[in-house]
Amino acid sequence: MRVLVVTAVPAERDAVTRAFGDVSEVAGVQAHRVTGPGGSVLVDVLAGGVGPAAAAAATAFGLAAQPYDLVVSAGIGGGFAPVAPVGSVVVASGIVAADLGAETPEGFVPVTGLGFGLDRFTPPPAQVRDVAAATGALTGEVLTVSTVTGSAARAAALLATHPRAAAEAMEGFGVAEAAERAGVPVLEIRAVSNTVGPRDRDAWRIGDALAALTGVFGKLAPALEGWTHHDRHDS
Repeated sequence: MRVLVVTAVPAERDAVTRAFGDVSEVAGVQAHRVTGPGGSVLVDVLAGGVGPAAAAAATAFGLAAQPYDLVVSAGIGGGFAPVAPVGSVVVASGIVAADLGAETPEGFVPVTGLGFGLDRFTPPPAQVRDVAAATGALTGEVLTVSTVTGSAARAAALLATHPRAAAEAMEGFGVAEAAERAGVPVLEIRAVSNTVGPRDRDAWRIGDALAALTGVFGKLAPALEGWTHHDRHDS
């Protein structure tokens, strides 16, 4: 099984690769390659950049260069209290473009309400359940935003529109958009480093979140080995 993991920054990429064995460079893809226990899972980890546009471009580039069975958007992110506390890990049941749309006198209208494209992707539910069970992660929608939330009012507005949201990050929807166009299943995994809302940098736990990301991928590899081709595409 071949898996492409797309993170935003090298620190997240390195947190993922630490869960595996030896790391090698992948020529032409700008990714780091590792293998799971037993060698039956090959994982390429790519630091694709911050934001949905960079993530989509990097994912599309990776998928054009190599064949993959699964794409995973991974990294740290903000968690909505009290659902996803700092230090927890969230596996996305839905990957949502939370600020893609238009402001109107009646409020925010998502891009689908405007009659254009999609504003969410649904990862294969069976695989979401498998990953959550194998890793002890939470499940819930992960919101993709281009501007990170910095106030209680904005956090409340996002939850009012997306009541099933568990976490917020900046790349998942871009990764999902590219994977969908290539016909490859996608997951999103986020380790929570801070609470969504007022930005209190002293309360952030980035090191702990990166360690949690390493831990979850260490538990994820055996689960991936058990998936057959049919399972990977079963929703």
